Order: sequence, then C-alpha cells, then structure tokens
Amino acid sequence: MFDANYLISRLAQGAATTPDKVFATRPGLPDVTYAALFEGAQRLAQKLTAAGLQPGDRVAVQVDKTLEAVELYLGTVLAGGIFLPLNTAYTGSEVAYFVTDATPRILVCDPGRVEELAPLAGEATVFTLDKDGAGTLMDDLPAADPAFQPVARGADDLAAILYTSGTTGRSKGAMLSHKNLASNSESLRELWRFTADDVLIHALPIFHTHGLFVATNVSLLAGASVVFLAKFDAEAILDAMPTSTALMGVPTFYTRLLDNPRLTLEQSRNMRLFISGSAPLLVDTHEKWEQRTGHRILERYGMTETNMSTSNPYDGERRAGTVGFPLPGVELRIVDDGKEVAQGEIGVIEVRGDNVFQGYWQMPEKTAEELRPDGWFITGDLATRDADGYVTIVGRAKDLIITGGFNVYPKELESLIDDIPGVLESAVIGVPHPDFGEAVVAAVVKEDPELTLEQIKAVTGRDLAKFKQPKEILFVPELPRNTMGKVQKKALRETYCDLFG
Repeated sequence: MFDANYLISRLAQGAATTPDKVFATRPGLPDVTYAALFEGAQRLAQKLTAAGLQPGDRVAVQVDKTLEAVELYLGTVLAGGIFLPLNTAYTGSEVAYFVTDATPRILVCDPGRVEELAPLAGEATVFTLDKDGAGTLMDDLPAADPAFQPVARGADDLAAILYTSGTTGRSKGAMLSHKNLASNSESLRELWRFTADDVLIHALPIFHTHGLFVATNVSLLAGASVVFLAKFDAEAILDAMPTSTALMGVPTFYTRLLDNPRLTLEQSRNMRLFISGSAPLLVDTHEKWEQRTGHRILERYGMTETNMSTSNPYDGERRAGTVGFPLPGVELRIVDDGKEVAQGEIGVIEVRGDNVFQGYWQMPEKTAEELRPDGWFITGDLATRDADGYVTIVGRAKDLIITGGFNVYPKELESLIDDIPGVLESAVIGVPHPDFGEAVVAAVVKEDPELTLEQIKAVTGRDLAKFKQPKEILFVPELPRNTMGKVQKKALRETYCDLFG
C-alpha cells in the first residue's frame, strides 16, 4: 500500500493485513481501526502536499496528544516531510528559536496559541489542532484518493527532527532517518516480545521519542492495539490493566501508581510487561512494584539521538539500578581518554548502530564533536559495566563534580542517601566554591518528616571519603523535573549557585 516509503511501509503492515482490527481505544471516544488510522494519515498527507509541502520540508507541531496528531506524524512522513514535534510546555520564545532554526514549511499549533505563534512562523503555513482533534488542519480534508502514491523515501532519508532539551547551550535538532526509527522499533518489538495479541496502555506524551517512536511505532509494527490516553491518569491506567498486556512509562508513573490502593496483584494479573525509562528508577520502586504486582519492571536506556540503546532482558534477571545490555545490532563501549575502560571502571558510553542519528540540524561542528567519523556517538553519559555485562548509568559527564581536584560521581552519593530510611529521593550537584572550585551539595526529599540532617550526615560521614561528603545537605519539598520525569540538575545548580558566596 505504501511500499515506496521506507518507514511507513513497515508501520502500515497491520493496515494491509488486518485493516478492521482496532488500533486504538479511547475513553469516551470511538475506537480507531488500522484502516481508519492510515486513511486519516493519507488524507492529511494530501492536505499537507496541497499546502505546499515538498519532500524534505519540515512540519513543526506543538499540539495536545490526540489520534489526529498521530495521523499527522504518519501523514507527514507519507508526504515525504520531516516531522518536528515540540513539547507543549515550550513558550513562544522557545518556539521562535525552533521555527527560526528548522524553517518549517508548516506549523501546527493549538487554536489558543495561534495569535501568539503565527507571527513567529515566518513563511510557514499555520494550521491549528486542538485537544479534541479539531481545527483548521482537519477542516475540509480531502477524501482519500485511491490513486494516492506516497512520496518515495529511502532508509537514509530523514523522517523526524527532535530537539534535545538544551540542558547546556542551545537546543540541538537530532536528525533521525527512516532506518533509525524502523530498525530500533523492530529490535524492541522482538526483544520485548510484542505481537498482535498485545494491548499497550499508551499514557506517554507524543512530542518525545519514548511516546512517539517507542510506544507508537512498536505497537504499529507488531499489529498490536493501544489504550490511548491523553495524559497520565492513574485511575484510567488501572481501569485498563485487566484487558491490557503492557505499559510503557517513566518512573513517576510507577511511583504514583504505587500510591493508589487499587494497584494489586489481581488488578495487574493480565499484564505481561511493565517498562520504564527516560529517567532512573529507584531500587525501592522496583522492590515495591514487585511486592504489589508480582511483576519486575523492565528498565531500559536511550536518548533522543539514539532512540533505545540498551534494555534489561525480557527473560532473565532484570537488575534494579542497571539498564541491562546493548540491544541486538547496537554496539556499546565505555571509554575514558580515548580508550575502553576495564570492567567496573567509570567512563563515557559510546554507541554505534542503525539506531544512531544522522547528526545535528544546521550544526556541523557540534555533530563532529559528538559523532565520530566511524559512526560511534559520544553520549556524554557516564557508566560502568559489571562482570555479567550489565550497564549501570552513574550520571552525565556534565554532572561530574570536581572538588579540590577529586572526581565525585553524583550517582554514588544519591544511591547511598536514597537507601537511608526516611528519604524519598535525592539529587547531588556541584556548585561554585571559593576554595574547592566546586562543592558537593545534596538536595533531599523526605518521606519521613521526622528525618534529620544529622541522620543523613551520620551515614555519609561513615561511608564516604571526606572529599565526597556533601558540604551542604538541603531538604526540599520536591526535585525539579521535566515532563518526562527527569530531574533537572541544571535548575538546582542555578538555584543554589550562590550558596557559598
């Protein structure tokens, strides 16, 4: 049906073989079949083309999560375009940067923001799409043309640009090819055993690689169904569990579900797989989840530039605190000063494979810094690998603290502090210090209001070398996080940058 388009020809197999099968169920809304999903995608592809979209043009999208937005993603790729999803939390000035940098041919936004964003769009055509799937994008859609031919796109053509979160410097647009997305989703489908019998609870946002390219693409490739939720809703997820088989989430999903008394062995009996990623999962969460549901959460590791790179095994031990092994077809090495480190030593993860992106949009110098000529991508994540081959992330290279000339790895302190009774979680950062260059500071969220600083200092003083011990421990009500649940250490460093004058 869409054979000429490398990615869509794979994602549309379910539409070709089981067109009447339900792809998505939605609370309070009609079901959507595979045939209807791809017919909607084709109609949007026709509309985009009529609006002037040429092969290789960008379609920037900042809208709420709807099935129509998924159809827009598929339709953009069908029309030969490059899909550019934007976080719905981005401000007008942030959107202005992305639009200026990516020069999209089309911008799709919420009707409530069109007056703000249209003047920023330059020469782009602006359409609207709201939380109910309505807007000028959906007005006067052409009927599906039986003679429609998708724009031919090969494995190395770009399918999407995803901007990194910009924790240091300007946000960078990671260019992802048809093969990058297809190969990674195919590996995950096989590794995680997704089939047409699966029903995935889809509660992730679709402006991010996790919700769009992992949850959605894997489900489509497998011919599975999804329970399509507009956002995280603990009650809706629990309602769906008895008739579903899998959930993909971030750590916050699991901690919030653990707070709900409806999470029981009986409620989750039909589920076969719980997957977590985008941020580290606490060992305590792993243990509590297994006690309540009988299931061991499967943790994996990836990033915008690589999609998924590692996963704990489907069969075999899922080790808390680790991200498992490299995916089939993905090479991984841990490097320090240009050489692979010995087992158990800390270094920077580098990965190579069909999952690795094509470089940063309009940033050849940055691409050259992080993507080696032989295909190895320097992730910037610090890790170790144990005797069994399990990879453990210990932090970001940029989060490394150098105090008095000594290296301190935040993850080591965080693991120690998180295990103290009464601690919910912690984040360790380095802030400027007049004598040491940087000082180690721990931000701690209490689980027990009676917990004291002295109790924490007793443990850190006993178990850590003096240079690793926090110069300051601060109780905070919560840790700052982005929409995917990742702790924003940059925000903490900015808040406490003047702590030592």
